Order: sequence, then C-alpha cells, then structure tokens
Amino acid sequence: MYEILEKQILSDNVKLMKIKAPLVAKKAQAGQFIILRINEKGERIPLTIADYNRNKGTVTIIFMEVGKTTKQLGTMKKGDMILNFAGPLGQPTEIEKYGTAVMIGGGVGIAPLYPIVRALKQAGNHVISILGARNKSLLMLEKEIDEFSDKLYIATDDGSKGHKGFVSDVLQKFIDDSEKIDIVWAIGPIIMMKVVANLTKKYDIKTIVSLNPIMVDGTGMCGGCRVSVGGETKFACVDGPEFDGHLVDFDNLMLRNRRFVCEEEEACKCAGVKL
Repeated sequence: MYEILEKQILSDNVKLMKIKAPLVAKKAQAGQFIILRINEKGERIPLTIADYNRNKGTVTIIFMEVGKTTKQLGTMKKGDMILNFAGPLGQPTEIEKYGTAVMIGGGVGIAPLYPIVRALKQAGNHVISILGARNKSLLMLEKEIDEFSDKLYIATDDGSKGHKGFVSDVLQKFIDDSEKIDIVWAIGPIIMMKVVANLTKKYDIKTIVSLNPIMVDGTGMCGGCRVSVGGETKFACVDGPEFDGHLVDFDNLMLRNRRFVCEEEEACKCAGVKL
C-alpha cells in the first residue's frame, strides 16, 4: 500500500499528490511514469512522474480528472492508501549538454516537463521554457520551472497571462528573431505537440515529444499503447514515452486515444461518477 502524504488542488479538476513510494523514488528519472491502481477492483492508469525525492522516498504525480479512475483518485485525501504504484516505467529522458533547449509544456503536460527542465539545466544547457494553458488559473509549476530556466515565457488562450495565443506563437517568434535553438521538448495535448513538431520540422530543429496513449499493463504485452513512429509500430510504455516528434503519426494517435470514449462514459455511469 502507498500512502498519500500530501494533496494540493491546483485547479478545479487538476490535483497534485505526493506518494510515499521509496523504491520508485530511488530509481525514478526524468521522463518516466508510473502505473497505479486505487484498489483491487480498480483499473490501471499511467501517470507521468512530476517530481521525486530520493531522500524522502516520495513521488509526485499531477493529474487531471477526465475519466472514472482519475475522478475517483481526485476524491482521495491525505492519509489514504493506494493499492498499487508500479514504476518507474518507460525510458528516461536522454539528458546531455545540447546547448539551447526550448522546453514547451501545455496544460497538464507542464508537470512531466519540470524534472526534464531541471535535469537539462543541471547538465549545463541554456534552458528557455514556454508554458501554455487555456487561462492563467490552469498554469502550474511556474515558480519551480522558472528556477531552472534562463528564460520563462507564458502563453494563454484568453490572454489572462503572458502572450495571448499559443505556445507555438512564442516559439515562432524565437525562430523569426534568429534565436539559435539546438533542441525542443514539447509535452501536452496531442494537437499542441503536432503543431510544434510541424513548425520545427520546417527548420530542421530536433524535437522530442512525450506520448501518453491508452495503456494497460505498461510492460509492452497488451499493445494498447502502440503508436506509429516513422512508419514503424512502437509501444509507448517500453520504447517511449519520448519519441522524435517529426516521425510521430499524430493523426493516428488522436484516433486511437478516442477508441474507448463510450466505454469510459459507461464506466463512469456505473460507478456513479460524473464526466
């Protein structure tokens, strides 16, 4: 059993939890994820690792309540216990000194971006971070990411903070201003990652995206998380979650991620959970 040591409400449907998981924290690296199960009748869901503390033995997760299990998880409190908390899973981020790294996070995708920003800065990179959300109330980890960024920019759809528009607008301005960019990370909604990857491809800027498709076992056996990368089938759980953004078939990914919408609605109905 894994104890919830801390819970924060970041917005109406976004929660942060610190979980006591010493063995996971001991091995966790930037870019990896965990799979949890609330109870013995619960489903397994993947959540990216937003932070970890090896000394305290804690792992931080940040999640949006979008389906049955995340909504149930959101009702849990400090001191409650989670049955299963498996990890770290997936391939860790390849951290090295690239030069100038532009780090783009959208919505809840800002959460997994944070440990990567920290690791890249500690490796000696010049880090430029661009965070985006629909409005300022949905932004998160600004202070934490700013600490490890040489520059931090904000974009909101409604203009309530920073640039009014999209993260890709800010990135385009950097490119137009002849800013030298060696590598880009983009983590967030699929459409955001697609737009960023299409933009950087025109300028031949290496771009890494982190994918979170439907996943069941997290060990490569079920095949539920398969994605098309460069015309080849990859499993996000064992081959990823990070891939070359210029090779990902985002349209196929979007279709696959909507495969079980009806089943999710039925599961929520049976559990008495409102979507």
